[in-house]
Amino acid sequence: MDTALTEELTKFLDTWTIDPNKTKTCFESFKEHLEGLDGVSLDFVARPGITYSLRAKHANQKKRTLFAMVDIIDDDPADRWLSVCFYKELVDDPDEIGDEVPEGLLGEDAKCFDLYEGDDAKVSYIKDRLSAASASAAAE
Repeated sequence: MDTALTEELTKFLDTWTIDPNKTKTCFESFKEHLEGLDGVSLDFVARPGITYSLRAKHANQKKRTLFAMVDIIDDDPADRWLSVCFYKELVDDPDEIGDEVPEGLLGEDAKCFDLYEGDDAKVSYIKDRLSAASASAAAE
């Protein structure tokens, strides 16, 4: 992430102080996981009152501008939740906990995993999907 984006994201995270559901911790865990994947770059798009999006792209990716989007849903800043979305064909979902969303990711069919509160098992499951989607995107 470039310096301006890093500063914008850091400022947002520093001002996110009300978090009864531990959503911020989950978001930071996804961010750190993505930062640790080889060849992955991140972009941050802030739309206050709507979403704050962390968008992940693999350096080898040619077909699309990202492979995953980690959205902080901001319709109620005191009760934010996460939606982690992938292009449908980039991930599997053996536990069937994701939702299929027609045209849900930049106009293409998506698989989205919503997280309303801290849940270590679900965070781990979604991290596995992030890793798989990164590998799939690298091969596109």
